[in-house]
Amino acid sequence: MIELKSPADLEKMLRANQVVAETLSELRTMIRPGVCTMELEERVRELLQKTRARSAFKGYRGFPCCLCASLNDEVVHGIPSRNRVLKEGDLLSLDFGVELEGWYGDAAISLGVGRVSAEVEKLLRVTAAALTRAIAAMQVDNRLSDIARAVEGHVEQNGFSVVQQFVGHGIGRAMHEEPQVPNFGKPHPDYRLREGMVLALEPMVNAGGPEVQIDADGWTARTADGSLSAHFEHSVAVTKRGPEVLSRLGSEANGSI
Repeated sequence: MIELKSPADLEKMLRANQVVAETLSELRTMIRPGVCTMELEERVRELLQKTRARSAFKGYRGFPCCLCASLNDEVVHGIPSRNRVLKEGDLLSLDFGVELEGWYGDAAISLGVGRVSAEVEKLLRVTAAALTRAIAAMQVDNRLSDIARAVEGHVEQNGFSVVQQFVGHGIGRAMHEEPQVPNFGKPHPDYRLREGMVLALEPMVNAGGPEVQIDADGWTARTADGSLSAHFEHSVAVTKRGPEVLSRLGSEANGSI
């Protein structure tokens, strides 16, 4: 069952998502060669202590950290470690979520470390644009498959592939709510978007094939062919005025990812 959120609910979700946005913005300033991913995790813990929010990830099905930090061929759910040291040219994806006063926020960014290759630049650009197109498709009376078509069409036109093992999701009083939001598939009669729906849109895009495999740690998902992967995510509400991106900083209202 899909829960529709009231304007008051969306205000509460906005507060949770702004914690997420501010945290990811802070982490951006730390990304440089020589930093280990555990330093990012420790900074997240420090920032959470200054808020009334709690991590949505730590302890979820046994996940050990507040932050997912995935490098290069890692698609998602990378576990921060002192042994994972950022190098010039790396591609880093950061996924973060919180719960605040009973409501959840969730977002992800990908970025290059120092000077990166043309392939990394293109993959980042295409994946970010796929999310922008998905957001634009979140109009009242559109369908979930309109979101999927917006993402997959743009990704494949640029020679990349969409991960199919992981999809977006509804979000609200729980981190994962109905409906699931695939980033792939042909148009078909599925859910219509209604005012008050909130979806976590998160295209995951591989430079090679779409297949993913899970490491022995039970969490880290990486591309089966060793190709690079990027991941962007926003929590977005359907409103009569159009999509409202809850996890975008107020200072980024111009539409930047």
